Amino acid sequence: MALTMRQVAKLTEPGRYGDGSGLYLQVTPAGARSWLLRYERGGRERAMGLGPVKDFTLDEARERARRARQLLKDGIDPLEARNEERARRTSESALAAASNVTFRECVEQYYKFHSRKWNNAKHSAQFLSTMDMYAHPALGKLPVAAIDKALVLKAIEPIWYTKTETASRVRGRIEAVLDFAKTRGYRTGENPATWDNNLVHALPARNTIAKVEHHPALPFAEVPKFMAELAAREGIAARALEFTILNASRTGEVIGCRWSEIDLGVKLWTIPIGRMKAKREHRVPLTSTSLEILKALPREGDFVFPGGRKGVPISNMAMAEVLKRMGRRDITVHGFRSTFRDWAAERTSYPNHVVEMALAHVVSNKVEAAYRRGDLFAKRMRLMADWAKYCMTTPVKKVASNVTPIGRAVQ
Repeated sequence: MALTMRQVAKLTEPGRYGDGSGLYLQVTPAGARSWLLRYERGGRERAMGLGPVKDFTLDEARERARRARQLLKDGIDPLEARNEERARRTSESALAAASNVTFRECVEQYYKFHSRKWNNAKHSAQFLSTMDMYAHPALGKLPVAAIDKALVLKAIEPIWYTKTETASRVRGRIEAVLDFAKTRGYRTGENPATWDNNLVHALPARNTIAKVEHHPALPFAEVPKFMAELAAREGIAARALEFTILNASRTGEVIGCRWSEIDLGVKLWTIPIGRMKAKREHRVPLTSTSLEILKALPREGDFVFPGGRKGVPISNMAMAEVLKRMGRRDITVHGFRSTFRDWAAERTSYPNHVVEMALAHVVSNKVEAAYRRGDLFAKRMRLMADWAKYCMTTPVKKVASNVTPIGRAVQ
């Protein structure tokens, strides 16, 4: 028999009480009371909750059950249909929330996600400062989903001709943030900040409007004299600069060097992936000159070149300060890699790929990279030994001439 409103109000014992056509009043042992529709689908019995008694009256529960049975008549499982509808609404709600994420908020999320694996603190700081200065005025408050090509150009075009290198970096950072936004579901479609087949048609190429500036480098012919002057200077930073030059290394690779990376026995320095620009482990053959520098250093803590505070290496400007104190403001620490490259090209017969691997450069040719899987360690060992020998060559001193000019002799 069908239930009545009076019965619904009084039934509190745990159990199921039928109203007919599969509709039940369900009372749990905990005292919760709700409506339940039981039906068969594909030979399997199913139960669909229709809501609590406190929210739906008996008549409302019957109406909800009636609509569910109509779906069954149409060959649709009402429980699955409801789940799909809920999923759709959840997705729409998520999309609505995502559409409100601003470009600035997305930049902050991107930075928080990636900054932990960035090795260079300077570049990490530059990321935020350049976005604040150049990208956020045009894009910061806008929904990241709304960023299009016109808006990207609005951000970078004003500085493209005057600060070309900076503008190019800002464009790349905007592109990375928009890619990140797409993976997070904040936007869809193509990335309007990409260069190839996109902004390349809207802006002139960098090399047509800005001269590429290389790090000032010391001519290799002057290296022996410079190394002799450097050897006469005291201090950890001076030894770090010697070590950097002898191994054609990057500043970050040297200042972050730990004793755990050095094997004096096999004359090897192994730089881990996390500190390499190319994101691959780099083995450096240590020459006798490099070993002498290392053996003379104090073993205080983890870092090979410790800074002024315990547990901290020398700063990334320490070696540059050595150059300034030597009166060499015309060259940079990084420029010595170019010096090494020029020396190898002009004074040796070592193949280009051996020199490039000594510099830890990535092989640009994908086919060549696929076949060359080793690191040419034996060949690089000979190359670096020759470079060290050249660096430590005794500078040729100018000898005063005893020949008297003819004009003077006549007088």
